[in-house]
Parts: sequence; C-alpha cells; structure tokens
Amino acid sequence: MRIGLLTSGGDCPGLNAVIRGAVLRGFAAGDHSFVGFLGGWRGATTGEHVVLDRPRIRGIAKHGGTILGSTRFNPFDNGGIERVRSNFAALGVDALIAIGGEGTLAAAQRLADGGIRIVGVPKTIDNDLNGTDYTFGFDTAVQIATEAMDRLRTTGDSHGRCMVAEVMGRHAGWIALHSGMAAGAHAILIPERRTTMTEITAWITDARARGKAPLVVVAEGFIPDQADDPHSERGLDAFGRPRLGGIGERLAPLIEAATGIETRATTLGHIQRGGTPSAFDRVLATRMGMAATEAVLRGDTGRMISLRGTELTTVPFAEALDELKTVPAERYAEAEVLFG
Repeated sequence: MRIGLLTSGGDCPGLNAVIRGAVLRGFAAGDHSFVGFLGGWRGATTGEHVVLDRPRIRGIAKHGGTILGSTRFNPFDNGGIERVRSNFAALGVDALIAIGGEGTLAAAQRLADGGIRIVGVPKTIDNDLNGTDYTFGFDTAVQIATEAMDRLRTTGDSHGRCMVAEVMGRHAGWIALHSGMAAGAHAILIPERRTTMTEITAWITDARARGKAPLVVVAEGFIPDQADDPHSERGLDAFGRPRLGGIGERLAPLIEAATGIETRATTLGHIQRGGTPSAFDRVLATRMGMAATEAVLRGDTGRMISLRGTELTTVPFAEALDELKTVPAERYAEAEVLFG
C-alpha cells in the first residue's frame, strides 16, 4: 500500500514526530511506501510531493516545524475532490493521513465523504478539538508560555508594573488557563468567560495591595464585556476566519487608566508554535502517527485518531468537529480562586 501524508494549518511542535511514527510503523508492517505532500492541501491538489524513505525521516522527531511544510490552503477553492483524486491516482496513493486542526480535519471529512480514504491526526496547540483528551503541541505551547510569563514577572517585579501576556486561543482558553495557573497569574482572561473591567481591575489592585507586580494572562480570543467580537484587525485566513491578535495591547492602557499602575503588554504569538517539542508531545505525536498508519492498514478510514486516557483509538470526524472543546465553567472556577 502507498500512503500519503500532509501537514496543514498552523505549524505545531510534534508534526515531524507524527510523520516519523507513521512511516516507521508502515515499514515495520510490511512492504508499504509513503509520500509526503508539500505545503499541506496545496500539495495534495498540485501533486507536489517527496518520497518519505528512512533517510528523510531519520532523527526528525525532536525537531520543531514540519519537513513537509504547511499552508492554510483550501482545496475546495482549487479543484476539490476530483483534483485530489486525480493526483492520488497518478501517484498510486491508496490512502491519506491528514495531520491538522479544525480546518484541516473539516476538509478531510468532506474528502472522506467523497470517497477518498483518509485518517486524521488531531493537531492544535489550542487543545480545542473535541473527540480527544489532548492534542500534541499543547504541552509544548504551555511550557513556552509559562517560561515567558516567569520572565515577565521578574521585569514586572523590578519596575512595579502590571504585565499583560497575550497567548493563543481563538475560541478556547486552554493555553491561557494552564500557563496562567502554572505562572501564578493574578488574572486569566479566556474566550469562554465574559469578564468585566471592574473584575479585572479588582484582581489587579488586590495583587498590588499585597505588594505584588500583577500578571494578567489573556487569550487572543477574549472578548471584553463591552465588545461583541474578538479583537481582529488582520483580515481573514484562507478558510474565512478572522486573524486574531492585539487584545493585550488594547487592554493595557485600559488597565493603567483604571488602576494607575504602569502596564505593559507582550504578545507571545508564533513563538508558542516554534522550537523543539516537549518529551510528552514527542511521545504522543509518535504514538498518534503509528496509530494513524495502523488505522489505514486495517481500513478504519474516515476517522480521527483520539487519545482517551492513555490509550489511542479512532472516532468519527464529526465527533471532533461538531463542537469545539472549550474550558468548562468549573475549570475556570478552580483557577479563579487563585486570582488577585
């Protein structure tokens, strides 16, 4: 069997480990070969590819990014199912492993409904895909954000400032919640919880009253109580979604005006996606890659790899896509006890 792989959407620590795990599992199972499509769905629609042999995947699990490249390319604006099917036939590709987040898996579901054999591997640092307990990349992103916040706290302490750290999180505040709790933030602002400026300033002034330099963590998708939508001034991506970012810079002057505390904002941005994956993410990504190949070989396609506890299984694409996995109210309430 010849199996194709692609990585699509935002890059994520652990992508290369998935590729390596998938290919090595196929080699161990018999006379199977692999091709990698370049630039995500773009490669699947243009036929741009590389052969994934042992030399190409050797030692890549510890590296960040993806050896196949990634884009936010929408295949349905560029030939769709028939174009992909034609390329697969020309290359002798029998099935595809699509590694990506919500947009990638939604495209994979449409292609699977059109008769193409696909297995999805959930990838998002936001950890917001339903149908799986964790996605690889999340642990690394939280570690990077936590380290950055630890550094922000030292400069905040030195100057008596309030520091605002903006992290990724379009619809779900998992990175903000976990990194904020780990860093001892005095306020955590997430998309799932409407928080008033009165609450925010109360937490900040309480921290200052105890001699602390306040640290506020805000997810990029946080919506202030007086706004209707997340802060976005960067247009739309290929799937029509607003490019978010900048809420930290918007909040900082409001906090300073309300509290009188000098306030600075830092947007961590793409640094959360970069660098080497954590040990946890390397292991999880490797196991998911191996599980994806196993699913293809047994004909369990049209489904996504899922982590349940410590075991890997498969679930229908719909289970991952019908509803995002957001932070439950009770998890936020746990963290709120630590604020101020």
